[in-house]
Amino acid sequence: MTNLRELLVPLTPQSAKVDAYIADTYVQEAVTQLVSLDIDPADFARRYSMLLLKPDAIVARAVDKTLVWLRDNGFRVVAVRAVPVDRHFVRALWYFAWNIASPERRRIADLLAAVCDALVLVIASDTNTMPTPVRLAAGKGATNPAKRRPGELRYLLGRHNYLLNLVHSPDDPADVLREFAIYFDERTRAQVLTEIRTGRDRSGLASELGDHLYALTPARDFDRDAALERILTETGGAPPGFDPASDADCARLLYRAWAQDRPLDPWSVIVLGSHVLPMRTGTQPQTLPPVTAHDWLKDRP
Repeated sequence: MTNLRELLVPLTPQSAKVDAYIADTYVQEAVTQLVSLDIDPADFARRYSMLLLKPDAIVARAVDKTLVWLRDNGFRVVAVRAVPVDRHFVRALWYFAWNIASPERRRIADLLAAVCDALVLVIASDTNTMPTPVRLAAGKGATNPAKRRPGELRYLLGRHNYLLNLVHSPDDPADVLREFAIYFDERTRAQVLTEIRTGRDRSGLASELGDHLYALTPARDFDRDAALERILTETGGAPPGFDPASDADCARLLYRAWAQDRPLDPWSVIVLGSHVLPMRTGTQPQTLPPVTAHDWLKDRP
């Protein structure tokens, strides 16, 4: 039987993550299956990562730009799947970060999850200098738009806002094990592992699946003012004294519409809400803070 603590300690710089993941069902599932197939879980977690193109990436038509960025930065797509997204998926994926998520953020995220399926790319790269998930996370760029830099994937795809950041990837190899089992059930994981072994580039298939999702999902704008205009039309116009430039006034508009159970265009609510509603609650840190490349390299030989 695999000793999860011994396995996980070299896969993350966070001791708290080791403690949490030992008892995590998703980590246990992934490790058990990998071992049963004679695949070293530690090697797998260092060699591969996953890039989630969220529903906002599909709406933004971001798949091909992402594939070009991956190629230009030395990453290879070795497997790809379209995956259904719902509120349970979202809470599983961000379970250790969402202790700081506001009720408004959860509500907007649930609306986003309902827009369409997401696309998961399994990524490989040269791991001589840094594990694939750490290198990919560093190149992806920050969640905060103000901290994104030219050359990073999120900078390239569009600096929309904190919530509409289009892509997600594991921070470190320990996260790879957990997210592998969140994205894929046991049968799909076995299929993905078979595809990975061939080493074949699957970028073409990823582009095709992206086109399929595009055909099912209308392209929409990410403009705050356009979203507000649509919501004002749906709610019968601006209330007295309303300032369209005021985030507080726009937030009150959404709160009032929700309290009255008014039917609103979900995408307009997602865009406006992600700009004007609070995204976090309290002052406490995340249960498991993000891991950066600096964190990974610190104290390593």
